[in-house]
Amino acid sequence: MKSHSDSTHEQAVLALAKRHPLLRARDLAAQALPTVVLSRMVAAGKLERVARGVYSLPGRRLSEHRSLAEVALRVPRGVVCLLSALRVHGIGTQAPFEVWLAIPHRTPVPRLDQPAVHAVRMSGPALSEGIERIRVDGVDVPVFDAAKTVADCFKYRNKIGLDVALEALRDGWMQRKLTMDSLWRYATIDRVANVMRPYLESVTT
Repeated sequence: MKSHSDSTHEQAVLALAKRHPLLRARDLAAQALPTVVLSRMVAAGKLERVARGVYSLPGRRLSEHRSLAEVALRVPRGVVCLLSALRVHGIGTQAPFEVWLAIPHRTPVPRLDQPAVHAVRMSGPALSEGIERIRVDGVDVPVFDAAKTVADCFKYRNKIGLDVALEALRDGWMQRKLTMDSLWRYATIDRVANVMRPYLESVTT
């Protein structure tokens, strides 16, 4: 039989889960709730484990970008980039099955069973500039803005293909999600200004 305190703890966790679509053990600890309640509630079907150390109410509708929120919780120094950032901004036709994430040099590559992560090393202004934060299932997710993402696509064209970079540039420009000033600024930061110059000229003519 469950004790009165067990029931009280479960009620408190359910209330917390309603406020935090993606719930972690640290969220319970911050409220002085015992984390052992999580596994008990999963066994009882009152919570479901959506990733290692991440829980949600059963059947809860979560954002299409939920995998980004899961990664942001577990890799706090990472920034969503390249194909995943294009998807966030609605640019191009890429639908990556893994989360593309920029991480600092010498930071260990995150080993996540699910979702899969494709890590890209960045440093200095290339890692710190052009970050915006989006809210996904109650989580602040850092993602590079549209213009920074397009510049990154040219910088990492050998990884993702020049055709992807060109599609991102043309589609982002047609949707008016890019400005020439911002593209040029990030091209300079990424040291691909000479590479991008003819393509930038082509979209404006």
